[in-house]
Amino acid sequence: MRFFGVGTAVASSSLSGHPSAPIPVTGPGVGEGIRVELGETGISVFPLMLGTGEFGWNVNQSTANAILDRYIDFGGNAIHTADGFSGGRSEYFVGQWLKARSARDGVVLGARIGAHADNPGLDPVNLVRAVDASLGRLGTDVIDVLYLDASLDETSNLEDTLATVEWLREAGKIRAVGAYRFRAERLVEARILSAAGYPRIEVLDEPYNLIRRMPFEGDLRLVAGAQSLAVTPSHALEHGFLSGRHRSKSDAAQNVRGEQIRENLNRRGIRVLRALDVVAQEQGAPVAAVAVAWLLAQRSVVAPIVNAFAAEHVEELVQGAGVTLTRGQLSELTRAGN
Repeated sequence: MRFFGVGTAVASSSLSGHPSAPIPVTGPGVGEGIRVELGETGISVFPLMLGTGEFGWNVNQSTANAILDRYIDFGGNAIHTADGFSGGRSEYFVGQWLKARSARDGVVLGARIGAHADNPGLDPVNLVRAVDASLGRLGTDVIDVLYLDASLDETSNLEDTLATVEWLREAGKIRAVGAYRFRAERLVEARILSAAGYPRIEVLDEPYNLIRRMPFEGDLRLVAGAQSLAVTPSHALEHGFLSGRHRSKSDAAQNVRGEQIRENLNRRGIRVLRALDVVAQEQGAPVAAVAVAWLLAQRSVVAPIVNAFAAEHVEELVQGAGVTLTRGQLSELTRAGN
């Protein structure tokens, strides 16, 4: 049996729930024993959420099915989508897979709401319509984690938004509440409102990785820690750059995310890739797995959201949950990204 991670292999019966436990490649659902608590939501997840941002755009339904199947085969259980991904097609692809596999009961479903052209923003009317539309595309009755997307709307009255969220939860349409691109001040306001009886935001999604350190490493991290928020950072591999596959402008030109990759082909970006190469060799793990492991070692981070383009990428990504970085390796990687 081959294991993710390094060091002495242990029997699968000795696996613990900690993300650093080695993950066997073979066997059905071997990662099912590896779960972490999603903050104070009462929900347990595999310490890597499968992102579906490419579904419906660069990934067709057949490939999406293969990616989702592979993730579940490894014992993953948390899927993240959004109404703004490919105009809702990502949600539709996930819904078709859930139906075909009868997999809904075993999956923690996170959905980001607020960026669809038909129902933009977080005002009460559009929020209810957007959630209903997402439920329809996903083919389910409930969203486990509803992420409120503030990237296009920071002006809606937060009290009205949370009152609507309370109605959605009482109606059984959502279980827990998350926030995406919320400023620290907005999170503090939300916590004050929760003291008055409004729903509490318990999960935070802020783009964060070795290259993209701010704004999370500012006030957001302090607030997340003070509020015991579970952080599920998106853009964990910075559009694929931190996978180590794209190291030149010619590489970037052949990738659908070429523009974003080229932006990181600077001294700092190359320095980060070199540091990742060294640690990956020391750990005997893929570069992408080391980038994920660095995130998991950061305070408040519970489960990074990582997109995949192909089923074969999934094995590299989930290995990040089985890599335990030394203090020296963490220090070198962090220094390279400064």
